[in-house]
Amino acid sequence: MTALVLRRTALLAGLLLSLTGSLQAQNAPWPNKPVRFINSFPPGGPSDILARAVGDVLQKQFNQPFTVENKPGAAGNVGADQVAKSSVDGHTLLWGIDTTHTINPHIYKTMAFKEADLKPLLVISSSALLLGVHPSSGIKTVKDFMQVARERSLNFSSGGNGSPGHLWVNMSNVSAATRLVHVPYRGNSPAVMAVVSGEVDGGTLATPGMMPHVKGGKITALAVTGRQRSRLAPEVPTVAEAGFKDLESEVLYVVMAPANTPAPLMQTMAKAITEALGRPELQTRLKDLDMTYEGLTGAAASERLKKLSDHYGRVIRATGMKVD
Repeated sequence: MTALVLRRTALLAGLLLSLTGSLQAQNAPWPNKPVRFINSFPPGGPSDILARAVGDVLQKQFNQPFTVENKPGAAGNVGADQVAKSSVDGHTLLWGIDTTHTINPHIYKTMAFKEADLKPLLVISSSALLLGVHPSSGIKTVKDFMQVARERSLNFSSGGNGSPGHLWVNMSNVSAATRLVHVPYRGNSPAVMAVVSGEVDGGTLATPGMMPHVKGGKITALAVTGRQRSRLAPEVPTVAEAGFKDLESEVLYVVMAPANTPAPLMQTMAKAITEALGRPELQTRLKDLDMTYEGLTGAAASERLKKLSDHYGRVIRATGMKVD
């Protein structure tokens, strides 16, 4: 048998194996074995909390284990890469935020996976960030913050390179002429604790992690980055109300699957997760996490991410934001 025939035979066998695997994934019930939720950030953050809450509901419903595995690193790219290379049978899904598709492609020269290797199963919700500073700074309002941050450098923590907080620092430096110095941490929780301890001057981070320390007097809340005030801090103005609409920012909480996952299976999983999120206890959990439910699937989810990516791409080009 010639080498050409051998290559063609091997290629045909590979195609048949791929087709067989796809058909098996499409026709098999879901779930038929343990399901892994790969969370692309450390434990304790909003996406991690939400993944565990949904997993608990689905585990009781389907009598199959639903586990959360935290795979932080490279602003979510480590976890995303693992899921991109996983089986298309729906038993390994990515739980995280939009940044792997809306920020990282614009700031990383190369990534181990392509955007097209993953597709959104569900855009669950959106939320804003909270701008806060350590009380020792003496800053009480956004006006105070702007005055100080234009006169001298302030160290600002974020959940890592490519995180929403990192983007916000660059947005502020360009549109408001501040002198913020980005200090990345491995996730939202350690970034918040850096503000609490005074290791940094402040941060623009997920509101639920900030608010207990705001109430305890260890962080001074200045503004939220959303278009509306936070349910967790209704007394705190928005950045637009403070006169800085250009500093509005949001985070999308998403579930993604490997790109070749069959459409019927995607629909089955999206329906199961959506129904779980509709339960009263999980709607309450979303509110506690300061999230606005969106529940977008299919083309609507893809379009939501694309619009945000296009917007952030323009911001990143204007700011010159790079991976530190």
